[in-house]
Amino acid sequence: MHNRASLGLAIAIMVLAGWGTLSALAWPWKAKLFPLVIGIPLFCLAAAEALWIVFGRRGTRQAAADFQLSTDQAPEVARRRTAIAAAWTVGFFVLIVLLGFQIAVPVLVFAYLKLQGKEGWIFTTVFTAAVWAFFYGLFDLLLHLPFPPGVLLEWLG
Repeated sequence: MHNRASLGLAIAIMVLAGWGTLSALAWPWKAKLFPLVIGIPLFCLAAAEALWIVFGRRGTRQAAADFQLSTDQAPEVARRRTAIAAAWTVGFFVLIVLLGFQIAVPVLVFAYLKLQGKEGWIFTTVFTAAVWAFFYGLFDLLLHLPFPPGVLLEWLG
């Protein structure tokens, strides 16, 4: 039963990735870049999984890996750390909506390094500038992908 479900999932992923990739071929270069970069490897990995299921050894059964929360930490500590990570993620999304990507990325990097990482001012400033330069250079200068301004910046004009 497990092999049939895995094979069905692999085939479904292959169909969706193949459809997305073929659909994107007729688009302009900038528009089709992302679907091709994601769709082609996804199709290949799903095809490899399907082949593994079909041609793999049938006599051996492997035990499934159990998911287990950290046992070396108290549950309260693990919950607190999970909540902090979720809060940083939600905060990043809020920053993106309010300020846009161009400002949200360096603000998040700076805040995370300073508040969560407790790094020094020089390292935090230099690393934030490097991340911003890489982000700006890649997406704006090299790929010419304009990011929309955030809601707050549009509202302020």
